[in-house]
Amino acid sequence: MAFMKNYLLPILGVFLACYYYSANEEFRPEMLQGKKVIVTGASKGIGKEMAYHLAKMGAHVMVTARSEEDLKKIVSHCLEYGAASAHYIAGTMENMTFAEQFVVEAGKIMGGLDMLILNHITNTSMQLFNGDIPHVRKVMEVNYLSYVVMAMAAFPMLKKSNGSIVVVSSVAGKIANPLIAPYSASKFALDGFFSSIRKEYSLAKVNVSITLCILGLINTDSAMKAAAGILNLDPSPKEDCALEIIKGGALRQEEVYYVQSVWSRLLLRNLGRNILEFLNLRWYNMDKFINKEELL
Repeated sequence: MAFMKNYLLPILGVFLACYYYSANEEFRPEMLQGKKVIVTGASKGIGKEMAYHLAKMGAHVMVTARSEEDLKKIVSHCLEYGAASAHYIAGTMENMTFAEQFVVEAGKIMGGLDMLILNHITNTSMQLFNGDIPHVRKVMEVNYLSYVVMAMAAFPMLKKSNGSIVVVSSVAGKIANPLIAPYSASKFALDGFFSSIRKEYSLAKVNVSITLCILGLINTDSAMKAAAGILNLDPSPKEDCALEIIKGGALRQEEVYYVQSVWSRLLLRNLGRNILEFLNLRWYNMDKFINKEELL
């Protein structure tokens, strides 16, 4: 009882207060006006919709995907919608050299970077895992490792601008689901890495925010094709999803939940994990985080 009175209840109160106040922050489209933003996986689906939203908000937009033809059209539309500028560089995130060099080149073209939105994935299907290790490796490289490579390449620019990293993940990166083991593993990896890095940045007083976006089933063409005949679930609209991702990044929220039910949002937040992560900091020597230049 003493532990609950002295530690658990105050901690619970702090977390509930933080959730209440962060949930009531107000987003304004002008937050993105003039901001320099990268969107990956932007040739279709959620990525394309994010590019269009950002353009309408007056941001500088840099997009990438594999299809140069699609990217040309998207850049043209972004300029029509009012983007401060719009550019593209085509390439595959299977190539880690391209992933790193793309970020560097994007920064040169735009003159810096305020927000990095990591949204791309490799093609995957819903099926029982058959032991295909090369496929697991490819999924991990594209869905996870390239995110790490790009985030680290962007870090010097984001540190200078007090910018943001936005990581598009999935409910499959929070809870186990059948038929998507490799995909789920890559999304769990994103949570583990970027949530840990967020702690390091916080302790080292580095003003770069990291937003992890937890998405349910969205009505993109690829998701609808993969889920056809398997999931009996109404998808959410990609246009609204894209806007919520941008809002979360602009408001520097730790996590964004875009799922079908209120109960799912509450349960996925996992208050127990947050409390344990907070308590575990007691065991760390905080001197390790004083010299942030050495740490990062």
